Amino acid sequence: MSKMNEPHPSDPTEPAPGAPAQAPPSTVQLLRWTGIAAAVAAVLLLVAVLPAEYGIDPTGIGRALGLTQMGEMKAELAKEEARHATPVQTPSATTPSAPTAPAPGASSSSRAVATQDADPSASESKSDVTKVTLAPNESTEVKLTMVKGARATYTWSVEGGDVNYDLHADRSEGGYHSYKKGKGAREDRGDFVAAFDGRHGWFWRNRSTANVTITLETSGEYTEVKQLD
Repeated sequence: MSKMNEPHPSDPTEPAPGAPAQAPPSTVQLLRWTGIAAAVAAVLLLVAVLPAEYGIDPTGIGRALGLTQMGEMKAELAKEEARHATPVQTPSATTPSAPTAPAPGASSSSRAVATQDADPSASESKSDVTKVTLAPNESTEVKLTMVKGARATYTWSVEGGDVNYDLHADRSEGGYHSYKKGKGAREDRGDFVAAFDGRHGWFWRNRSTANVTITLETSGEYTEVKQLD
């Protein structure tokens, strides 16, 4: 009989005597937490994401942290790539036309050069040094005229700051090929093989706050080196 009067241990699944029951979060609390999370996300978007990815800095904090400059470089490189990214056009099958007679007064030497450009093995090996000076945010291009399969080696360096660059190829009838690109660079070196007949070379943009001078040394199988406007 004495065991029947002993207190039984409490059920662990039941709340302890006197402990308040925990109510689920109310709608007001859920809305408050959602609002706080949305506010934090909005702050991160304005302070970090927009400046770093798109160069958009409505608060000015991104530029102070160096994020806006990163976004501006990304946007500039994307614009330059889109500007050159013309799809390669495949000539349609047509009936061959009769050869066009040379214009009156055309010299035999110019016709000889055109014939030479059609054969990579006939390209003479050249060496050149080209210097260009760029003001802040100014850009330029230097291109080598090459035929498909020709090879060129290069080295360039920047004095006074750094640049964004895109080593690529294009041609008048359409087509774009990127060999290499970078940002915030002070030098680069290497070689490449021409992907097709056309112009092959460098686009540079000065991302510094002062004038910079770029010295480019090239050698290889090309017929001309030219700075484009």
